[in-house]
Amino acid sequence: MDCAILLNLNAESFVIETPTRNSENLTEIDFMPIPVSHPRDPLHGITLEDILNQLVQRHGWSEMGRRIPIRCFQFNPTVKSSLTFLRKTLWARKKVEDWFIGEL
Repeated sequence: MDCAILLNLNAESFVIETPTRNSENLTEIDFMPIPVSHPRDPLHGITLEDILNQLVQRHGWSEMGRRIPIRCFQFNPTVKSSLTFLRKTLWARKKVEDWFIGEL
């Protein structure tokens, strides 16, 4: 049975087609819309973890610790400890996000 579902999320419409399933077998994953880029938010759809991993890959922990002098970048740096700190400390998160946006 062919099935098409129309979703209206935040005034944007998404059509999800599931030709091999009937409406009784739909799962949560069938209702996830594809991210749409937003012209005013360059970080839309990019997680803090993605940002951090890309900066580490491009510059390394030592350069990150030099540019943004926080302990989680300077001493035994890990993605996990940095994410924990950045999620709690908005000024540091803003510096990381601004650095990332500057390189787009």
